[in-house]
Amino acid sequence: MSDPYETTEQHLDRLLRRALNSFDLPDRTVEQLGTALAHSSSLHSSHHSSVLHRETFRHTYLLADGSALTLWELVHGTSRGSTDPRSRLRPAPQHHELYDDEGDAQLAAARLSGSFSDVPAFGEDGSQADLEILTVLMAAPPAPLPRMYAPDNSADHARRVLRRAENRDGPGEGTARLLRTAFAHHITQVFGRQCRVEGRDAGFTLYEHAFLLLDGSETSLWEVEHTATPDGRHMCEVYGDEEAAREAMASRTRIC
Repeated sequence: MSDPYETTEQHLDRLLRRALNSFDLPDRTVEQLGTALAHSSSLHSSHHSSVLHRETFRHTYLLADGSALTLWELVHGTSRGSTDPRSRLRPAPQHHELYDDEGDAQLAAARLSGSFSDVPAFGEDGSQADLEILTVLMAAPPAPLPRMYAPDNSADHARRVLRRAENRDGPGEGTARLLRTAFAHHITQVFGRQCRVEGRDAGFTLYEHAFLLLDGSETSLWEVEHTATPDGRHMCEVYGDEEAAREAMASRTRIC
């Protein structure tokens, strides 16, 4: 249900300001939201465990031209902390992400509740286990199923993937120009693992973003998402080939 005391303009402003990735929304979507006349919000799905809470909200807007536009908000955080005022533990901070595509929201939710929390951690059985898992991390994946390309504003999807990359050794301007001719794409989660990095839990996920170009050729971006950062925040890195992406993941584990 929407807050009856909050205007649609106020609701949108609050939503966009708190989202970590609001800059990833396509310009066309932001322009359309500027014409929103009314809105409705509802809880779409949720996941709660001893280490993670995650909720997905659906925000639907009525636009001036009579059409509707939906945003999917992912709210997540660790389950550490306490909301009890008598407790010395502070409530765990919440993080907000926004998506204009339900599939992207589902992929982000799977990244949190599946890959990052439902797999064993490095270091549980000593250094030998660490080395065995590192071998798995660097190993080539099994032969993938045939890709089912979907024509869905793929050039803009490629632009957003490249824009959120934080590594400096990623694909250059030549790749960006090539991907402007993408008209269909397919996303595959290739790898997901939780591990210990410098005494802290960290999650690693590898995605292949495969693109079909206008000339009939195919090319891929390899996206690494991990929390092996000093403050535990999510970081995105993008590479032009799978080998470079897996080497980057291996280097973040600090395992020799």
